[in-house]
Amino acid sequence: MASAKYIFVTGGVTSSLGKGIISASLAKLLQARGFSVTIQKFDPYINIDPGTLNPYEHGECFVTDDGAETDLDLGHYERFLNTPTSQANNVTTGRIYNHVITQERQGAYLGKTVQVVPHITDEIKRRMLLLGQTGEFDVVITEIGGCVGDIESLPFIEAVRQLRWELSPTDSMVIHLTLLPYLKAAGELKTKPTQHSVRALSEAGVQPDVLVCRSEYPIPAEMRKKIALFCNVAPNAVIESLDAETIYDVPLLMKKEKLDERAMKKLKLTSRQDINLDSWKEFLGRLKNPTEEVKIALVGKYVELPDAYKSIIEAFIHAGAFNECKVHLKFIQSEQISFENVSSHLQHMDGVLVAPGFGERGFEGKLEAIRYVRESGIPFFGICLGMQCAAVEFARNVLGWTDAASTEMNPTTSYPVIDMMEEQKQVTQKGGTMRLGSYECDLKRGSKAYQAYGKGHIQERHRHRYEFNNKYLEAFQEAGMIASGINPTTGLVEVVELQNHPWFVGAQYHPELKSTVLSPHPLFVRFIKAAITHTKNRNK
Repeated sequence: MASAKYIFVTGGVTSSLGKGIISASLAKLLQARGFSVTIQKFDPYINIDPGTLNPYEHGECFVTDDGAETDLDLGHYERFLNTPTSQANNVTTGRIYNHVITQERQGAYLGKTVQVVPHITDEIKRRMLLLGQTGEFDVVITEIGGCVGDIESLPFIEAVRQLRWELSPTDSMVIHLTLLPYLKAAGELKTKPTQHSVRALSEAGVQPDVLVCRSEYPIPAEMRKKIALFCNVAPNAVIESLDAETIYDVPLLMKKEKLDERAMKKLKLTSRQDINLDSWKEFLGRLKNPTEEVKIALVGKYVELPDAYKSIIEAFIHAGAFNECKVHLKFIQSEQISFENVSSHLQHMDGVLVAPGFGERGFEGKLEAIRYVRESGIPFFGICLGMQCAAVEFARNVLGWTDAASTEMNPTTSYPVIDMMEEQKQVTQKGGTMRLGSYECDLKRGSKAYQAYGKGHIQERHRHRYEFNNKYLEAFQEAGMIASGINPTTGLVEVVELQNHPWFVGAQYHPELKSTVLSPHPLFVRFIKAAITHTKNRNK
């Protein structure tokens, strides 16, 4: 008897259909019915994790409390469920093969020929069942990355086939997400891509229980019957998923389509409470009926792909809704900012966020942006490299150390106000070797950070190799930039802020990673408040 129920979510026809959002939405609905739910993502790429991937390749790298560098879909899972994920929630082909090969080198297979079946598929199955065997969860939803029919997805689909054979019929189900394209010339939706996608899945030995059909237009009843007939599912198991105004509408749209009821019926689950989505609906009400508007500039080097800053974008949505404020984000490529044009980019902004990142490209543009907002009194928020840039800019233009820099950008600087962490200096491997995961921070009473959190001791998630050089801390504080957040164990500066500025805060950690629908991050909430105040003062 399985210790949890398992739902597998696959996709066909095309990528980016929204498997993560559908998985998170179903999880939200089941959670609202009183079940304990978690979601895991299985990614078909060979990388051990997304930590070494360029953000242009795969969007942002999401970091968990336990220091896992994971797929950005885990961010959606946390934002929807308001519960943390972990190392166990994201598995890649690379991690599976790495484990099996390591086992083989250690003689664990007793001289047997190591093969995709059974050794790779057995390891995939073990990982698929891991969270369900902890006793913490009633339902485990597993999202299979990529598309059915992709070569790299085949071992995962085979593992699902085997698991469905091994588990009781009421302990697992498969939801297949597919596309109904609208052909403008024909003036109709087309079902053939969906039929071919389901056929490919069936040929791999997996028959879906529910089809979720992405569409730009409502699906007629007759078409639902046709899809059900040719795809061998019940007519009421064909679920319509229309394009939504916001991803946060999707749980309510899926409830209307009774996706949660279909899942509960298949898995023989009985609702533990009346479904309660009141707080979710309240959030949507504030999100869609703002009383204020602000313009925020996001200055970064990966702005051509907004997914590179996915958690930051969503954190602004959460904080904006909390403040009943519509946040208009303007993405500005930091490489395009110079001393001559910075005013034209930023003078009409109500706040400026300088984003995280690595490397020299766009660094000087970030410094110019920070100098401008520091001198102009525009609310500023710096995250990770953004905080480090604030320190470098202050050193150059306030303390007069014109050569000041981070040793990441200039190893021979006379004033290394940002330097590599001592324990990082011997590290040669790139993947999974940064300062990762949740660390403690003590906040200075009376500071802007302390006022935002409403408490003096916090824990936040990190992903960096370089840190503020405490050798220069006294000079900074005497000149007006204080360290308002310090790690109690190492003395590492976690938060800096300016005392004589309306709102100027830089955080070494990544606050955006902990912002959720029901718990918007306090620093983003206060930043938006400061931006609202700024726009009111400017319009007086």
